[in-house]
Amino acid sequence: MTALPLRQRSAWLALEAHRNTLRATNLRTLFAEDPKRGQRLRAEAEGIHLDYSKQRVTDETVRLLVELAKESGLGERRDQMFRGEHINVSEDRAVLHVALRMPKSASLVVDGVDVVDEVHAVLDQMSSFATRVREGEWKGHTGKAIRNVVNIGIGGSDLGPVMAYEALRYYSRRDLTFHFVSNVDSTDLVEALRDLRADETLFIISSKTFGTLETLTNATSARRWLIEQLGDESAIAKHFVAVSTNAEKVAAFGIDPENMFVFWDWVGGRYSMESAIGLSTMLAIGPERYFELLDGFHAMDEHFRTAPFNENLPVLMGLLALWNRDFLGSASVGVMPYEQYLKRLPAYLQQLTMESNGKHVTLDGSTVDYDTGALYWGEPGTNGQHSFYQMIHQGTTVIPVDLIGFAKSLNALGEHHDILSSNVFAQAQALAFGKTADEVRAEGTPEHVVPHRVMEGNRPTNVLLAEVLTPRLLGSLVALYEHSVFTQGAIWGIDSFDQWGVELGKVLAVAIIPELESETEPSLAHDSSTNELITLYRRLKRNEDTHGN
Repeated sequence: MTALPLRQRSAWLALEAHRNTLRATNLRTLFAEDPKRGQRLRAEAEGIHLDYSKQRVTDETVRLLVELAKESGLGERRDQMFRGEHINVSEDRAVLHVALRMPKSASLVVDGVDVVDEVHAVLDQMSSFATRVREGEWKGHTGKAIRNVVNIGIGGSDLGPVMAYEALRYYSRRDLTFHFVSNVDSTDLVEALRDLRADETLFIISSKTFGTLETLTNATSARRWLIEQLGDESAIAKHFVAVSTNAEKVAAFGIDPENMFVFWDWVGGRYSMESAIGLSTMLAIGPERYFELLDGFHAMDEHFRTAPFNENLPVLMGLLALWNRDFLGSASVGVMPYEQYLKRLPAYLQQLTMESNGKHVTLDGSTVDYDTGALYWGEPGTNGQHSFYQMIHQGTTVIPVDLIGFAKSLNALGEHHDILSSNVFAQAQALAFGKTADEVRAEGTPEHVVPHRVMEGNRPTNVLLAEVLTPRLLGSLVALYEHSVFTQGAIWGIDSFDQWGVELGKVLAVAIIPELESETEPSLAHDSSTNELITLYRRLKRNEDTHGN
């Protein structure tokens, strides 16, 4: 990688000058001057069509962004990842989520071990177990088949599985119910278990170390619930399995280590949905569909690995995101899937993008002097159009938006899907071109109302369009965003694969827990605000029950 700091690289400097020449140019002008713009500024890979013509870019912008990627060593850093080098520098680890979806015929030797062999050994174990559960061969403590699956995890151990389950629910077994518990708030677990029969329920406890406080708190309460319902501690072995690396703690919990599904320290939580963390997904859709999901991931991996930057979907997405963040000053990105099954995709992408690239130092520990990591958020269309789209159209903050649509619905019903899809194209059009004062007046609008109905336009969008949502397509879509995040992080020169920012609050919470639980007044040594809040909490906690239970 070049030794020059990012903002001193020639492509960065050229982009700054180029940005200044575009200040007075808007999308109306760009389309008027180039009738074929919508045909040219597009790319396609693995069934995903990207229209980025409504981004505030020109051919020169894209050329300079590609040059910046080359100057920043994106290609070499990408190749280092695929070779299994330790690119997670703060933890001295390889980053090999791409190995999780490699075919069995592939080989990738890391630190003397062929990790593809290990991956497929676990996939075989998962397939065998999923088949037994789905076909009723796995029996619970009383001899009944499993009808309910409860996945207990947090972060990537929850967000990936729940997003994938919701996204692929159309393909799932409808005689199996799935519940996902992550919040240590007891309500999450209580509501999940409220209508379940213990003798028909399987718990998947997902924790790499089997020591995550929130997950183990929920798991312990679930364990207690099962024993109370079935009256026999030995029932744990038939109703709990683990996704972990800590066989000793798993066995101490009461889970047979034979029913532990392993993964590795080179699998980051937010990149783990296709590892053993995806066991609930495989139980829902079956092994065959699960391997279609992995095929979709791998296909996008290969596109990212081999396609030229100017035709590379993840690279283009990453470069456009970087352009909007660092040169146009956009601090957030809206992700709006016009597909109800993808309702949890925005939440999943929040972790993927913000935990990866919400960093303030470079790989060598130097403080960055440019913006990294935008805030990601979103809601399925058309719901968002009746809430926050007002701000996107007329607010003072420009928010780039990814609009995700499909040509076919999995649940065709009258004209529903055409009405839904019309909004994808209409919103992109409205955000790009807006409505001028003259156009508002031409509609007969009273003059005093005209300013209120003007929309400036020039609001950037990506439109991602595919034929229909399938397991394979979902894999490619998630991998597309993964590698877009990688592209941005590589250019910013940050470590997209650690997450030290989540640790401090957790450590402080562990110190505070005994102060909240103590029967006697604790001696508090925090700041005055924290001390006062703890004191108030303890006083309110001692008050008599007033919520009517």
